[in-house]
Amino acid sequence: MKIIKTKNYEQMSRVAANILSAQIIMKPDCVLGLATGSTPIGTYDQLINWYKKGDIDFSEVTTINLDEYKGLSPENDQSYRYFMNTHLFDHINIDKDKTYVPNGLEPDSEKACSEYDQIIKAHSGIDLQLLGLGNNGHIGFNEPGDSFEKETHCVSLTESTIDANARFFSSIEEVPTQAYTMGIKTIMQAKKILVVVSGIQKASIVKKAFFGSITPEVPASVLQLHRDVTIVCDEEAFSAL
Repeated sequence: MKIIKTKNYEQMSRVAANILSAQIIMKPDCVLGLATGSTPIGTYDQLINWYKKGDIDFSEVTTINLDEYKGLSPENDQSYRYFMNTHLFDHINIDKDKTYVPNGLEPDSEKACSEYDQIIKAHSGIDLQLLGLGNNGHIGFNEPGDSFEKETHCVSLTESTIDANARFFSSIEEVPTQAYTMGIKTIMQAKKILVVVSGIQKASIVKKAFFGSITPEVPASVLQLHRDVTIVCDEEAFSAL
């Protein structure tokens, strides 16, 4: 595990974007696993900026997102498909037919998850997986529990995750309570993993996840077992160590 401590969010975003852009340059037809949430936005902004300058070409890249809320359409402004279009895909030369997000409108959870696993397998896995870190240690929507979930599955979100996501909705009642998410096994099968973490509110979980015991009660702790993980965090997120 490699840890890169940066001064602030802006520097964290630039370092993470450098790692992603290097992957694209080394392998133009790479498969990127992407994440949503507030933390990666700065990274995506930096990638867009470099694309506009002609430094990166996304035309051959395939992307596979971690998760999607169950019940939200791609047009819903709180869906993760909408997030990815708004914060990245609409601003670069990527083929949207090669950008994958779980089908939130598929009511049959087993079908939705099976179809997504088949997409991942059809692309021979993920070259570089980008992750954020939840306040309770979740990665994707893999919540704390008794065991590590293996492949794509439907998860009932914890109260803390729903509370954290409520700021994006008009009321907490509107926050979806379930989501389709890539499993821990699939994440761990990525050739490389990049985790971005920012803010004082993440300091405690950074310590638990990356320097504590490996336990499904802190899902991100499993990343300690991966052979090629880079953690990029700002000073505040690293302040408990």
